[in-house]
Amino acid sequence: MELGLYSFAETAPGSNKTAERLRDLLEEIELADQLGLDVYGVGEHHRPDYAVSAPAVVLGAAAMRTKNIRLTSAVSVLSSDDPVRVFQQFATLDLLSNGRAEIMAGRGSFIESFPLFGYRLDDYNELFSEKLELLLQLRERERISWEGVHRARLEDQPVFPRPIQQPMPLWIAVGGTQHSVVRAGMLGLPLALAIIGGMPERFVPLIELYREAGKEAGHPPERLKVGINSHGFIGDDSQQAADEWYRPYAATMTRIGFERGWSPTTRAHYEAQRERRGALLVGDANEVIDKILFEHELFRMDRFLLQVTVGPTPHASVMRAIELYGTKVAPAVRKALTEASAESLPSSR
Repeated sequence: MELGLYSFAETAPGSNKTAERLRDLLEEIELADQLGLDVYGVGEHHRPDYAVSAPAVVLGAAAMRTKNIRLTSAVSVLSSDDPVRVFQQFATLDLLSNGRAEIMAGRGSFIESFPLFGYRLDDYNELFSEKLELLLQLRERERISWEGVHRARLEDQPVFPRPIQQPMPLWIAVGGTQHSVVRAGMLGLPLALAIIGGMPERFVPLIELYREAGKEAGHPPERLKVGINSHGFIGDDSQQAADEWYRPYAATMTRIGFERGWSPTTRAHYEAQRERRGALLVGDANEVIDKILFEHELFRMDRFLLQVTVGPTPHASVMRAIELYGTKVAPAVRKALTEASAESLPSSR
């Protein structure tokens, strides 16, 4: 199983430290690479509390400072973007990184990009379906003839540059709707599921639905990869980690929740989510190890990504959390999964 991180490059509301946050983000990606983590994702947002509106630009800078870690969007808001430009940007990133780029495409959990780029929210689902269709064609061939509703038609149009990886890896990011997981399964595309609240086991039927849809469409099991994206934080001490992370986490989730009609995040709710069957992976290394392994029992996922900066968190603390993830959590999880795999193999005797 691949282990990695993702970030939205959170900034404090009203802060003028966007440049500093971007510099810190590059240091975080560089450290993750040095520690042997597998993947780093950067999200796309168009609001003042997040520093990244152009993930490919940030990941291009990260490509120059890293050697092995895979670099992905988390997510690219495909519904309000141009698939041709998305493909070109990530093909360029693939060339710069020597074949380490990926696209994680989603419809987006915020709506600011739709009016910003001239799209109607009424077309939310249709936009994603149409643009995903074009992006899939762009991956397969360099000359494109295509016609849709929301973009100018293409007639035998060459699209360059071409990436090193053929095809460019493309994951579909979902938040938990049946239609989305079925679509990913039918297309045979890897699925990235965000679990940021509730009990993880309630998502098991969705993963089973995804795999069943892929099987019915004729895709081999190894093509139907599953990734889990979750919120969490790691400290040297469980209580220290919980106390330090609560304030930025609760402030951010309460602010976003106010926009969406959710209840404020309380300490009691936070602590309940820290329990073994809760969605938050917050505590010392051993607690986080146990929860990742618990989720692997549930989902048999191929990738796990942890978001350690749900709200603005001191850079030094983030770097320490990444260090613990890379030096303690990841080795222990890999060892446990390797041993479990060996035990499941039939005896040679």
